[in-house]
Amino acid sequence: MSEIQTKPVFKPNKEFAKTARIKNMCEYQALQDEAMENYEGFWGRYAEEKLDWMEPFNEVLDESNFPFVKWFNGGKLNVASQCIDRHLESRKNKAAIIFEGDRGDKQIITYLELYYQVNKFANLLKEDFGVKKGDRVVIYMPMIPEAAFAMLACARLGAIHSIVFGGFSAEALRDRIEDAEAKVVITADGAFRKTKPYMLKPVVDAALEGCEVVEKVLVVERNNEDVEWVAGRDYSYNELIKDKSAVCEAEPMDAEDPLFLLYTSGSTGKPKGVQHNSAGYILWAQMTMEWVFDVKENDTYWCTADIGWITGHTYIVYGPLAMGATTVMFEGVITYPDAGRPWKMVEEYKINQFYTAPTAIRVLHKTGEDEPKKYDISSLKVLGTVGEPIDPPAWKWYYEEVGQSKCAIVDTYWQTETGGHIVSPLPGATPIKPACATLPLPGIMGEILDPETGKKVGVNEKGYMCVTRPWPSMIRGVWGDPERFIKSYFGDVKKDDKAVYFTGDGAIYDEDGYITITGRTDDVINVSGHRMGTAEVEAAIKKHWNVAEVAVVGKPHEIKGEGIFAYVVLKSDNGVADEIEEMKIINSHIKQEIGNIAVCDDIVFAPGLPKTRSGKIMRRILRSIAKGEEITQDISTLEDPSVVEKIETMVKSK
Repeated sequence: MSEIQTKPVFKPNKEFAKTARIKNMCEYQALQDEAMENYEGFWGRYAEEKLDWMEPFNEVLDESNFPFVKWFNGGKLNVASQCIDRHLESRKNKAAIIFEGDRGDKQIITYLELYYQVNKFANLLKEDFGVKKGDRVVIYMPMIPEAAFAMLACARLGAIHSIVFGGFSAEALRDRIEDAEAKVVITADGAFRKTKPYMLKPVVDAALEGCEVVEKVLVVERNNEDVEWVAGRDYSYNELIKDKSAVCEAEPMDAEDPLFLLYTSGSTGKPKGVQHNSAGYILWAQMTMEWVFDVKENDTYWCTADIGWITGHTYIVYGPLAMGATTVMFEGVITYPDAGRPWKMVEEYKINQFYTAPTAIRVLHKTGEDEPKKYDISSLKVLGTVGEPIDPPAWKWYYEEVGQSKCAIVDTYWQTETGGHIVSPLPGATPIKPACATLPLPGIMGEILDPETGKKVGVNEKGYMCVTRPWPSMIRGVWGDPERFIKSYFGDVKKDDKAVYFTGDGAIYDEDGYITITGRTDDVINVSGHRMGTAEVEAAIKKHWNVAEVAVVGKPHEIKGEGIFAYVVLKSDNGVADEIEEMKIINSHIKQEIGNIAVCDDIVFAPGLPKTRSGKIMRRILRSIAKGEEITQDISTLEDPSVVEKIETMVKSK
């Protein structure tokens, strides 16, 4: 039985393709050929075309100290200027950001207004807090416009921002503050979630207990709840911003000067500060916005992520603004007050590109299958998915009901470390296969390699997803830990005896050379000597008509070494009449899709799965529960912490 089953192919919408930036596969191949034949010339051409340089670069790529590469040496620019200043002549009255709050409050910020707000914010940081080029500033904010202002103000001054997701605990926040040695923290008193206020400032207060590196805390008063103020440390943004000048010169930055740090969760050790630099990052952010989403001058684009994650950095703020687009920022929960919320917003703002996570798609499908029909969502042209492979049933609903069988679905594959998409369909060119990332983007030398030989694998052979040449937006280092940078990303795979970037994910080619990501290579279960990715088993279980969500982990087995343990959330709210019979049906799907070796030894029909507020399933928690281990990590930041106790009780009672 082949590893990848034959999938239906959906060709691009012909009318859409006529005006797309990349109109067909011939154009795609021509770009990829250009990159292969003249790699530096390819990137140099786009750097000259897409970026406004204060001083031109004199060298495209320096690999002499690989993997510590340098792009566009000698060049100077400012990322905030790329995102704002250069648009003022032709787009000053165009909406840059459309903000919708949790409670339905709205704000439209033009490029001219954004220019004023960012300059005032930068002057505040410079004059009142002494922030200068190279200083680190931690941003712990809700999804409000001031969060974007703060990012861009730091970029304008040359300060390095490090955004910490507003759902992280005080301990997690402290770890990141201390590792970055941040002198300033920018936060808010709180925000709103399902119309109810929640607090952020008290978390900052707890994080700073015993923390000596932070000098000042700037607080945006968003929900006006009472908070404690520490004299000499805490200051009100709302008060200080009033008298600031709206003029602030952008700091000239070397192409390789750091732009931001973004930390991994740190749940398995010290947080890892992924460093991205200025020119290469903003170039690829803009190029992928144009190629993958095909955003045009009058389009309105919405990414539902949080700015606390890389998706929010690249595809809510930096990418859209660099190309002069209109980007939507949303504070709330897309299923509140009901699952029609996103489609209501699509109708109201005439949104053309919609980008969200498979988890969100599955929830919207489960809780509001017929909601899209209630709204005029005909403005949609491109639908995107991000964060994990999307399963075929969710893809089908997304394509047929949301996209009305006319929108391209771009199943984007990338990571915090890659800065932007590296494998994705192009909406006007790529024939799409459901739940398949398809092909590397032009300029990305992406290959699936055998980790033992370093050679490209064949059709239906599993391998490691790698990028064999540096690209402009790649991670530049782990903050303060160069050895960890090399070990984490360049220590596992070599091609022609040279280390290459390994994503940490497994992948497989189909007969057309399309790439399907099979999941983390460390999310592998070894059953009787047979290794299989959890994503592969999950995909088989999702074929069951009544399965809404599933997470698969390994569990010690005295005979097999490891057995397969599945947590299944059903679409039906009526529960399971006969668990044994339901297990048989699910395992029959697995046998059909993969084989007997992959059948589940245990299945728990759970009320939900433990997820972060951004929708990531916390499989480490599920592995601990399956093994009967005590949960030691902080679960307070989960979307619904109570689900952990419920699952533990169910597992213990089996």
